Amino acid sequence: MNSEDFLKLDNQLCFAIYACSREITRLYRPILDKLELTYPQFLTLTVLWEYERLTVKDIGELLYLDSGTLTPMLKRMEAMDLLSRVRASDDERKVFVELTSKGIKLREDALELPEKCIPHFGLGKGEYMDLLFKMNQLIGNLQKVTR
Repeated sequence: MNSEDFLKLDNQLCFAIYACSREITRLYRPILDKLELTYPQFLTLTVLWEYERLTVKDIGELLYLDSGTLTPMLKRMEAMDLLSRVRASDDERKVFVELTSKGIKLREDALELPEKCIPHFGLGKGEYMDLLFKMNQLIGNLQKVTR
């Protein structure tokens, strides 16, 4: 491929990833709407289901979100009774985030998301795992340059 070909939209890896992300989010939307969640809220719950208790800073690092984006979303989720935020007693700047019982229970309802959506990817389990590995490898490589 020559330099001119790299500038064609169909040859832009960044565009393919962007468009794929938008399509996956669109695929998830009906289920997330039923759960009354946005995609970023779902991702936040996902990390809390995995780790149970995290600082706001940790959530931001895991989800690649800055505090200006994350804090208002966490406030909305707290108002929805999905999580609670608690300041550390030894350091007021540190805020821990934990799931409420409603947030924990929502995990059961969210289990239908991968069951209903992943088959539409058209990938076998091995292909899925290979693609996931390559995407995580790409993220790691890019972080070495951008951070």
